[in-house]
Amino acid sequence: MQSQFSRSHYCGAISESNVDETVTLCGWVHRRRDHGGVIFLDLRDRDGIAQIVVDPDTAEAFSLAEKVRSEYVLAITGRVRTRPAGTENKDMSTGRVEVLAKNVELLSSAQTPPFPLDDYVDVGEEVRLKYRYLDLRRPEMLDKLRLRSKVSTFIRNFLDQQGFIDVETPILTRATPEGARDYLVPSRTHPGSFFALPQSPQLFKQLLMMSGVDRYYQIAKCFRDEDLRADRQPEFTQVDIETSFMNELEIIELTQAMIVDLFKTVLDVDLGEFPRMPYAEAMQRYGSDKPDLRIPLELVDVADLLKDAEFKVFSGPANDPEGRVAALKIPAGNELSRKQIDDYTKFVGIYGARGLAYIKVNDKAAGAEGLQSPIVKHIPEAAISEIFSRTGAENGDLIFFGADKSTVVNEALGALRVKIGQDRNLYTKAWAPCWVVDFPMFEKTDKGAWTPLHHPFTAPSCSPEMLAESPGTALSRAYDMVLNGTELGGGSIRIHDRAMQQKVLEILGIGEEEAADKFGFLLDALKYGAPPHGGLAFGLDRLVMLMTGAQSIREVIAFPKTQSAMCVLTQAPGKVEDRHLKELSIRLRAKEVPGA
Repeated sequence: MQSQFSRSHYCGAISESNVDETVTLCGWVHRRRDHGGVIFLDLRDRDGIAQIVVDPDTAEAFSLAEKVRSEYVLAITGRVRTRPAGTENKDMSTGRVEVLAKNVELLSSAQTPPFPLDDYVDVGEEVRLKYRYLDLRRPEMLDKLRLRSKVSTFIRNFLDQQGFIDVETPILTRATPEGARDYLVPSRTHPGSFFALPQSPQLFKQLLMMSGVDRYYQIAKCFRDEDLRADRQPEFTQVDIETSFMNELEIIELTQAMIVDLFKTVLDVDLGEFPRMPYAEAMQRYGSDKPDLRIPLELVDVADLLKDAEFKVFSGPANDPEGRVAALKIPAGNELSRKQIDDYTKFVGIYGARGLAYIKVNDKAAGAEGLQSPIVKHIPEAAISEIFSRTGAENGDLIFFGADKSTVVNEALGALRVKIGQDRNLYTKAWAPCWVVDFPMFEKTDKGAWTPLHHPFTAPSCSPEMLAESPGTALSRAYDMVLNGTELGGGSIRIHDRAMQQKVLEILGIGEEEAADKFGFLLDALKYGAPPHGGLAFGLDRLVMLMTGAQSIREVIAFPKTQSAMCVLTQAPGKVEDRHLKELSIRLRAKEVPGA
């Protein structure tokens, strides 16, 4: 039956300016309280909560109010009045007024929810995602979605004002080497052939530059079939930007201005300076290409001091060209118990470290006697003295050591630095942005082949001849924006010269025939006058996660997948009927039965 009421205000919108007005509110019963014959209802909608008073004088409304329970949907008409002195609620935007109900209409009843929505308790994520439509009713969840909408709107308006054009690119495309597995879509009309869902609009936005669009943007859905972490999802949203005739410094300045204005407008936060740091420096000082600059701890190289140490765990990596020995000083770290140190040792093991050596500095003046460590007897006293000097260690401090291949030491100590910063609350500021620049063009796989550090369409900062001569030392024209240890966005100047693009593909082991098959359309386009161009893509989910203080991007996506890439709400992915598979020319292989 159609409601006889028409909403006049949102629950969170009434205030003292509405006193003595008759209003109609619609929403969910957040809480019901019966106080000596007078019933109080907290009515909730997306904008807030209003207190409703229902007294016995309105018999029909009172009778209905006696029956309602949490999450019933009501339409209530009544008069706004000031709350009696002493009953105001300073924690509510509507806490100085209430609505004396004249009419109450039941629009929908509700069963008891699987978890309470009035006072949020610790509910397992699986349950919250299964009943996501209930979870999203909670004000804190709606606030995250509202902020996400504000962020998207701001970005669109900013880029529109800068002359960028919003262009949609295809969702059904072909597989490209973006560093992760593609989601494949079988074609019914082309049996045995597959589309791929885009990991990014990379090639299409480059083609748009060759088409003369000049400035493009898109808030684009992207898909990657990869192992998940707190900041990863199989489908995610990125703010994709590409522009012609701008160099990397100009793109950095433009996109930095956008993020600075965004934080100031939406959060009233001044991000301050954005230092620019070469990749090599970031790895040396922080063990990460996305350093959290809120944490003052730094890695210090000490390999040269330990090449002749008896301790082979140190001297081995110290004499290995691909090895690294680094120290990480923890101020007042002597407070750490043996159990805490053991826990940190297990933590770095996740990153391949085989142990975590340490020295507790009790009394520097007492020499070896003033140190607490199982490794001190294996290290020359002069080396220990220089380690203290380099790290700035004082009495009461603790020094952790990492010794292994450089990649292992960087990952392990870099992650340990962040974890200790979190555990000991060492943050020196709320926000710490930076740009990481001068990335290597390539890195080697475990099998010794070259692979692009970003993607194969990133321009090097050298000639094709120099690139071919020394691919391992070549730098790219790439840049990443980092905020609080999270990569917000990454981009580069692209290759707009066909010979350079072919040379990069050649170094990656992609021959002419394979290149023509996979990238023929791009190589052809480069023959017809490609402008210098570059761009950047921001992870919208990560950006909103940081701005809301959420711990996972799942908290800022309306209907996310679990860490196992499932939607527990709709039970996707699901099985498909045999007749549909037959239409797609697909036959499933029978699962092997153990022991058969």
